[in-house]
Amino acid sequence: MTHDQPENPDLARLVAEAEQHERDLVLTRFTHDDAWRLGCLLVELAAERSLPITIDVRRGPQQVFHAATEGTTPDNDSWVQRKVRVVERFGASSYLMGLRAKARGTTFTAQHELSLQEYAAHGGAFPLRVEGVGVIGVVTVSGLAQRDDHLLVVEALRTFLRTAA
Repeated sequence: MTHDQPENPDLARLVAEAEQHERDLVLTRFTHDDAWRLGCLLVELAAERSLPITIDVRRGPQQVFHAATEGTTPDNDSWVQRKVRVVERFGASSYLMGLRAKARGTTFTAQHELSLQEYAAHGGAFPLRVEGVGVIGVVTVSGLAQRDDHLLVVEALRTFLRTAA
């Protein structure tokens, strides 16, 4: 086995699935109003399911939307910041970055020699990619298991893309 090939077929499937999410969830535009709508959509999903999550939407370095539902703590804000840094630095979801490191038999922190207090490659932060432009922002959820954080963001982006058309 080489270090580039995942040993675990389930892990390989998760990496491929997360990569597909990023290929599929590309926007044609993303304004401040869009950030507000996406954030509100996540708040609605959290309310319907009684999910204790913190939601953060950014365009570039500007935080355009931020909300925390009942059951969250200030620690969730720390997780948001650390996950956002991963997306901003690497241009890929925090979940995918963590999975790729694990597939290589290491951790994100060890692989990139970055402090866990500054960077968290755990699910929940997803790049907002605009067609023909690239990554222009980040949407983040914190509060659930990392795969659940990631899948909630994916679900919200899919819904957002359907309703924005």
